[in-house]
Order: sequence, then C-alpha cells, then structure tokens
Amino acid sequence: MKTFGRAILICLILIILPAMTYVVMESSGASVSTPQEKVVYDLPYPGILPDNPLYFLKIIRDRITEFLTRDNLKKAQLYLLYSDKRVAMAMALAKKGKNQEALSTFSKAEKYFVKIPELLKENKSQGGQTPSSFVETLKLANAKHAELITELMKTLPEGSQDSLNQLLKLNQSVKVAVETLP
Repeated sequence: MKTFGRAILICLILIILPAMTYVVMESSGASVSTPQEKVVYDLPYPGILPDNPLYFLKIIRDRITEFLTRDNLKKAQLYLLYSDKRVAMAMALAKKGKNQEALSTFSKAEKYFVKIPELLKENKSQGGQTPSSFVETLKLANAKHAELITELMKTLPEGSQDSLNQLLKLNQSVKVAVETLP
C-alpha cells in the first residue's frame, strides 16, 4: 500500500511540475548577447535525464500537457520550454560521456523548436497576436542552441560530427523561419 501511495505522489508531482516550470520560464527574462559572442540565455533545469529509469514518466507528463494545450501561442511557449530542457539534458549527458544519448536528445530539442514558427503563423492567421518579446526570446534561444551545438562539435568525438552538422543545419533553418516572424 505504501508503494501505491508513493506512485500516486510521484505522478501528482510530475503533473504539477509543468505549471511550475512554465511560471519560472515566464519570470526569467532572456538577456542580450555580450561582446564575447556568448549568448546570454539561461536554459531551464533539465530535471530527470533520459538515462534515468523514471524518465518515461516525464515523457508521459509532457505528452499529456502537450495534448491538453490547445492555444497555439501557449503551445509554442511549451515547445520552447521542452526544447530548452532537452538542450540542457543533452549538455548534461555529454558531460557524463553519453554521446549518443546527448545527440539524440539534442535532435529532439531541435525538432520541438522547428514546430514553433508554424504554430505562430497559424496563431496569426487565426487573428492572434504574438508578443514581440516572445519572438526575441525565440531568437536568443535559437542562438544559444547554435552556440551549444558548436561547443559540442569541439568536445564530442569525430564520429559525431555528421550528426552535429545536421543539427546545425536544422538550427539554421529554424533561425530563418524565426527571422520571418512578425
């Protein structure tokens, strides 16, 4: 009976966390880049990493939250959060030496980011407004992702370069799409 109660408690915590991380994401502003070419953009805390046995619970929670989010602007904000979290996860995995998992996780991050411009265009076609601050945040996040991809190019072994180049190309295509947003 104790394990059932613990399982319910863990599930409740995992359901409540997206709301708390959304509030944290909204309250933390993005900064401007410094002259050293470093992008000043804070990634959120990654939480449970893909190498954790409980990671599947996080995936379930994310998919439920994604399904229940119907507003295109809020879904775009959610995708940015998911993308940033996965980038942070990829960097943590790379530090642990789990290169393949890091590449896979970074790829998933960029795939979430790719969905954002289309959602914002759809939002505009439905008469919605996209705050200019959110577009600026997207530009900073995209620049930070590109910076971290190039950082991984320096640290990961030679066999990873093709995957990283593909990620960089995907990141550049997203940059072009974000630049065309109103």
